[in-house]
Amino acid sequence: MAATILLTPAVEDRIPPSLPPRLGLAPDDTAPALIDGAWWPRSRDLAAELPALIEVLDPLWGRITRVTVNPTFWPVVPRKVPVHGHVVHVGWFEAEQDPHKLLLLSYTAGRWDLLVVPPETEPATAARLMAMATDPSRSLTATGLIHEAERFRTAAEAEADSDSYREAFWDSEAALSTALPSPAKPAADPHSSHRPASAGFGS
Repeated sequence: MAATILLTPAVEDRIPPSLPPRLGLAPDDTAPALIDGAWWPRSRDLAAELPALIEVLDPLWGRITRVTVNPTFWPVVPRKVPVHGHVVHVGWFEAEQDPHKLLLLSYTAGRWDLLVVPPETEPATAARLMAMATDPSRSLTATGLIHEAERFRTAAEAEADSDSYREAFWDSEAALSTALPSPAKPAADPHSSHRPASAGFGS
């Protein structure tokens, strides 16, 4: 199954039910890994975000019956969330679960782990995280992926700043050379001027 990535910026805290989840899933034929894909919610409201996600995952992974999160980044963790004809139980773990991971338990297919891309993430960084989380060679944890994407973003910004500095430096050098007057020619020395040779006198 090819990864599905929808990259639209977060604009509301509450999610209209018509908006599809921004979700990327690793292909079915890849080896098991620590992360099975990535989910980019539009808010930190689990009650509003989970129904659309579960609606997409139920046909793919079997009915999702339980979800667990780390409460570090979720201000409210509801005990139950109604989802299209059934109820999903929600639990939480602090030390036992990566704060950037959503764990889902399916009635028929077992356990799945998704990277949670922070809602406030810029689209370019979110796209990179989606690609990293669905790469067949992926081996990092959820937090490891977040840190790797942050290092990449910081390095890209530093390189852009360096390029801007070099461009500004050469622009200033060119402007300076244009503004400076050309060096004046040195004045002639009267003592070193050539005089015509005196006529010789015969003896």
